[in-house]
Amino acid sequence: MNHHLLIAEFLATPWALMPERLNAVAAVLARWSLDVPAGEDVLASIAADRNVREARRQVATAVSSGGIAVLPLYGVVTQRGNMVDDVSGPGSVSTQQFASGLRQALADDSVSQILIDIDSPGGSVYGVSELADEIVSARAQKPVVATANSLAASAAYWIGCSAAELYVTPGGEVGSIGVWQAHFDYSQAFVTKGVKPTLISAGKYKVEGNPYVPLDEDAQGFMQSRVDDYYASFTRAVARGRGGADRAGARGHGSGSCARRRSCAGARHDRWRGDLRRGRQEDAAGCEVHCQTAGVAALLRATGD
Repeated sequence: MNHHLLIAEFLATPWALMPERLNAVAAVLARWSLDVPAGEDVLASIAADRNVREARRQVATAVSSGGIAVLPLYGVVTQRGNMVDDVSGPGSVSTQQFASGLRQALADDSVSQILIDIDSPGGSVYGVSELADEIVSARAQKPVVATANSLAASAAYWIGCSAAELYVTPGGEVGSIGVWQAHFDYSQAFVTKGVKPTLISAGKYKVEGNPYVPLDEDAQGFMQSRVDDYYASFTRAVARGRGGADRAGARGHGSGSCARRRSCAGARHDRWRGDLRRGRQEDAAGCEVHCQTAGVAALLRATGD
């Protein structure tokens, strides 16, 4: 694995990912940037986590006797699913591979319903809008239901809210509507090491935002406009998927933070300016996101989850 290429891809990618997960990713990137190999305990943890993920996916992908196809959406969302497979924790899920599984379920006459089983903190924005569009189109062919079991955050919520119905397990969380992109400034670190990079380029903006110099105002403005464009697409998708007006940004509900939570029992916090909440709630478009009902619970039991 070329860790330097992965670092470059991370820096170039806009993310719809829970900010809490950034700390874990940043720690790994810092180790990679210093060419520090992972210890035996880390490698063992990665292998154990990978085995658990694969076992869960195999159980979930079985088709029940009632013709319900369960499509697992587990781990960090990436377009091709190869960016964080060697990082311990949730692993990754490919939007391309997921879309292929969705098409197979639609074409399979033995499948009468599709259940998207989500446990993901979100991920890259690449491929997410296209997958959400496919899910919306699939709803015209077969019933498509999604469940946060137990986490559908950011890009995963973008995908899940495109189903005809979105359910949340009583202890689950959904939302975290927002987009971010990172810029790492290595200039002072290189000065300390006595390294002075020189970039040879053609095109005024070709090396804009590179990590070898501090981020200037123009480069930051471009990165912000890029993030804003994806955020607008995200909030429109939520409004479309949940059948409400595009009010997420205007009402401040799409701020991406985790503030107010409301459980199925009705417990609530006073402050609400974020989107990651538990149990029964209204989503960013002002539409109800349901607690997992007995019917969805039965679907999960029927498929062995």
